[in-house]
Amino acid sequence: MATPSLDEVLDILHEIAPLELAADWDNVGLLLRPDPRAGKVARVVLCIDLTEEVVAEARAAKADLVVAYHPPIFKPLARLDAHDATQRRVLAALDAGFAVYSPHTALDAAAGGLADWLLEGALGDAVPGEVRPLGEGEFGRLATLPQPIAWSALLPRLKRLFGVRHLQVARPAKAPARLRSLAIAAGSGGSVLRGAPADVLVTGEMSHHEVLAAVAQGSSVVLAGHGNTERGFLAELRRRLVAEFGKALDVRLSRRDRDPLTVV
Repeated sequence: MATPSLDEVLDILHEIAPLELAADWDNVGLLLRPDPRAGKVARVVLCIDLTEEVVAEARAAKADLVVAYHPPIFKPLARLDAHDATQRRVLAALDAGFAVYSPHTALDAAAGGLADWLLEGALGDAVPGEVRPLGEGEFGRLATLPQPIAWSALLPRLKRLFGVRHLQVARPAKAPARLRSLAIAAGSGGSVLRGAPADVLVTGEMSHHEVLAAVAQGSSVVLAGHGNTERGFLAELRRRLVAEFGKALDVRLSRRDRDPLTVV
């Protein structure tokens, strides 16, 4: 198979995460198209955040395209100033000559996308009953469970799913030992999960008052860290791109992309 064009790769990314599913407030799609190198795409780097370290990594790898889950350009840029960290990484990417694409909430909402992957991983072998979307653009998922799952079994499974050793947990005083419903959302899921009638809410981060409100309504809360709830899906995204293009496209997971917070 011949080396694909940028547009061919973008077509497949759109099939995986149709951009029309993204939230109105989001900034998704092709955010940076350099010229003239944006014709063919031989190498792709996948990351959650396009940090300066990831830009340097992609430059060294001679990447033609970086797929950054979080949009590195979110608000309109009134000016370009290399003293500003956000603008500096965009300018560095432009200088490096690779395109930048962000699927963000479109990938959250897509069938078989990030939200569905999270739910499947959280439930393990448990078979959900009704599953319904939560939030604008259907970013989260709420599942009822015909056969309840044990709270003690859920936490180790979530640690494996998110690749973490520790989770933040809040539980009501009379929280059940067995769970009959679960709601999940990637990243900062407080607004998506607000009011969800579930025994447990799983996301990356919530504010102090969002956690208090959830516990007051009778829900347990599990927080894994914003990027930790998203990064694991990059391997699945890589698998889908390789399945489509085979050896014609070198797809790599960034080694410099990591959650900015650590537990010490």
